[in-house]
Amino acid sequence: MDPSHSAATEAPQHSAATEAPQHSATEAPRPHAAEVLQNRAETEKIAALLDMDPAAIGFLSALPLQDVRRFREQAVAALFDQVPDMLDRIAAATKLVPAGVAAAISQKALGPRLAAAVAGRLEAGRAADIIEKLPVAFTAESCAHLDPRRIPQIVDRLDENLTVRIAVRLAEEGDYLTMGRFVGHLRDSALSRILPHVPDATVLRTGYAIDRPEQLSRIIELMGGQRLESVIASAADGLWPEALAVAGMVTGEERARIASLAAAQPPERLDSLVTVTAEQGLWESLLPLVALLPADELRAVAVLPSLRSAEVLTGVVRAVVGTGLWAEFLPLAQLLPEESRKVVADAAGALTDPELDALAREVDKQDLWDVVLPLVELMSDEDKTRIFALPAFQDSAG
Repeated sequence: MDPSHSAATEAPQHSAATEAPQHSATEAPRPHAAEVLQNRAETEKIAALLDMDPAAIGFLSALPLQDVRRFREQAVAALFDQVPDMLDRIAAATKLVPAGVAAAISQKALGPRLAAAVAGRLEAGRAADIIEKLPVAFTAESCAHLDPRRIPQIVDRLDENLTVRIAVRLAEEGDYLTMGRFVGHLRDSALSRILPHVPDATVLRTGYAIDRPEQLSRIIELMGGQRLESVIASAADGLWPEALAVAGMVTGEERARIASLAAAQPPERLDSLVTVTAEQGLWESLLPLVALLPADELRAVAVLPSLRSAEVLTGVVRAVVGTGLWAEFLPLAQLLPEESRKVVADAAGALTDPELDALAREVDKQDLWDVVLPLVELMSDEDKTRIFALPAFQDSAG
C-alpha cells in the first residue's frame, strides 16, 4: 500500500445499517431519491480511494449526497496531506536530477502508486516534466493514485498529445473512475481527439463518475448528436442506471435529448429501462425524463410490457406518493392501457387518507383534475367515496 495511505485511519469513521430505518426528527435525513445514483458513484469513488470493496461501505447510501461528498473530501485530505516525511524527501531529491533520471527512478524503484504519491508533493510543472518522460502505461496506472486536487494543475501543463494517449490507455483499461476525475479538466481540443477512441459504454460510465458534472453539457456538445445517440443506445446493455445518472446531471436541452434518445430505443430494450428502474427504485430519476417526452414518444413508453405488471405499477404509485411527482407521472398514467390504469387506480385507492389528501392537494395545486378524474372513475365505489370526502377535495369543490 502507498505510504500515504497510512493516514487512512485518521479519516472520519462512520457506521450505519445497510438499510437505514425511517429517521426521526433527531436523525440525519436520508438522501433525496434523485441523488441515489450520484450517491452510488460517490461510494464507488471512496471505495477506490481507500482500496475497499464498495459493498463494505454500503452504509454510505443511507446518507445525504452532500455528506458523502464531504466525507470523500475529508478522506482525500487525510490520505494526501498527512503523509510520511519520506515522500517529501523523495520529492526534494527529484529536483536535484534531470527529469529523465527522476522518471527512471519513479518507474524502476517506486512503482505507480508511490510515484503518484511523490508527484502529488511536487510543483505541478516539475511533475509534468517527469510524467512526459514516463511510459504511457505506467503513467495511466499512476493516475489512479494521484491526489485528485493536483489534477487540474498537472493536466494543464502536460503536452496535449500525451494527455490524449493517457486517456485512451485509461479507456482501454476500462478505468472509468480515474477518467471521471480527469475528464472535466481537459480542453475541448483534447476531448475531441479522445472521444472517438473511447467505447460507448466507457463514455457512459465516465459520465456517471465525473467529478465535475457541470462540464457534462460541454462534453455532450463535443460528442455530437450521432455519437450521443450511440452512447445512449449502449445503456440498454446493463447501463441504464449510468444513463439516468448522466441525464440527472444535465439540464434543459441536453436532458430532453437524452430522454428522447432513450424513448427511441426498440421496445424490448426500452422495456429493460422500466424493469431496471423498478428493481432499483429509480423512479424519481426516470419520471422527470418521461415528463419531457412529446405525446408520440410518451405513448411508446405507455404500451411497454413492463407497465402492464401490477407489481411494477403499484411500485410506481408508491414511489410517486413518496416523491410528489404526480405531475410527471399522471400524463403517462393517462396513456396506459385500461387494465394498467385500473391497477394504478386501485393502488391509489389503497393509499391512506393522509396520503390521498396530500395527493388531492397536489393535484389541485397543479390543476391536474382532468387527468386524475378518469382514474377516479376506475376506482371502487368505496374508494370513490373516500376521495370525494377528503378535505382537499371538499376545499377544491367549494
